[in-house]
Amino acid sequence: MEKRIVAVNASPRKGWNTDTLVTEAARGAEAAGAVVEKFDLVRLEKYTGCISCFGCKREKNKGHCICRDGLTPVLDAIRESDGLIIGSPNYLGELSASFRALYERLVFQNLTYNADVPCCNSNPVPVLLIMTSNAPDTYFTGLMRSYQQTLSRFVGPTQLLISGDTLQLKDYSKTDWPWYFDGEAKQKRHETVFPQEMKKAFAMGKALVETR
Repeated sequence: MEKRIVAVNASPRKGWNTDTLVTEAARGAEAAGAVVEKFDLVRLEKYTGCISCFGCKREKNKGHCICRDGLTPVLDAIRESDGLIIGSPNYLGELSASFRALYERLVFQNLTYNADVPCCNSNPVPVLLIMTSNAPDTYFTGLMRSYQQTLSRFVGPTQLLISGDTLQLKDYSKTDWPWYFDGEAKQKRHETVFPQEMKKAFAMGKALVETR
């Protein structure tokens, strides 16, 4: 039976680091025979994070966010999928606002407040969570472990791919940032290390399908 994977780009920068790694992971999933549906959150109709209406806590709505907006098709697709790839850049020490909006509604709809059955997700799926950052790879380990634990509990077993020290601009010399960033070093890393991370994303996307 054909498997369906949802890929979500929570970065506003099309074609840059996060989007590239999400795309490579999606290509890996396709190589394993899956059909991939990709969403760019910045291009959706207007949406919000959780509005705390508690509609998903009613028996008839368990596991379903009842807020209808631009995120509804994404949530519906994930619910029916066989796996989730989601990537976000790190902004000011956190994942993007777009990611947080989806994360809140994806997780909270499955949270029951029942000690015996804390999660009502009827279709746990494997997750690949990708984060890019211009800080070193290990800088946000604690943050990412926390996301990994929560997603594993309420969505499905989650793997991490962290790409640090990323290239932000094509030409740092046009800014007044050289005192803070070594543009040449970042470019060199982008040309040597980032392609290896692309290969890793491809392999992890492929494994997402093969281990399901």
